Amino acid sequence: MEQLNTIRNLYRSLSDFEVKMDKEFGINMNEAILLHNLAENGRLSSGEIASLLELMPSNTSKVIKSAEGKGLIYRILGNVDKRQMYFSLTPEGHKTLDKMNGLDLKIPESKLNLIFEITKMLNGFN
Repeated sequence: MEQLNTIRNLYRSLSDFEVKMDKEFGINMNEAILLHNLAENGRLSSGEIASLLELMPSNTSKVIKSAEGKGLIYRILGNVDKRQMYFSLTPEGHKTLDKMNGLDLKIPESKLNLIFEITKMLNGFN
């Protein structure tokens, strides 16, 4: 049962972090990862985004739609195939990402211990 408490505590910590991110920047974890990947790559297709975010296409569409609705990304038609869509950061997306780059993401020692314990447990499942 102690293992379940450890997992729950880590989950709560991650959930708290995402709530803070939403309050401070108005985005969730998947949107933050999307912005980061677009900044690194310039533009990406929805399939590439799904692969990078490790999400199913339907969930990827929700993340893209949300980020578009917030004015953080925009669509670009493909040059060869006009049905192909690519996505890139807007100036607001760059601004949000720049603000996030100043975020202190140090993991407290107590949380590192949780991660270590969960990693040990997961290795035991293999």
